[in-house]
Amino acid sequence: MDWIVEFYRDSKGKEPVAEFLDSLPIKTRAKMVRLIDLLSKKGVLLKEPYTKKVKGKIREIIVNDKEGAVRVLYFSFTGKKFILLHGFIKKTNKTPKGDIETAEKRMSDFLQRYGGQI
Repeated sequence: MDWIVEFYRDSKGKEPVAEFLDSLPIKTRAKMVRLIDLLSKKGVLLKEPYTKKVKGKIREIIVNDKEGAVRVLYFSFTGKKFILLHGFIKKTNKTPKGDIETAEKRMSDFLQRYGGQI
């Protein structure tokens, strides 16, 4: 059975990762969508070079192309589900603290609104 991949949706109904993906050039977006599809098929077995642990329960999907180091941060939720939290283009070797904090805040918001444990 495949894993379910969902976009984080804030209290106003906005989906930040969907908006981020829409902002990418078509080829870069296609690469990321293929990896998201692979994540849904392989689940937690999908490892480097496609995904990597960032901090705590937060992991990143990795696409490197001419646009740069494109990342989508996500976490796994109960019931074989992944929640895509935050997308950005990485400008340095380390993942910026602000991007990690954004993902952590969205994960916390998701868990408060939908309950459950990670």
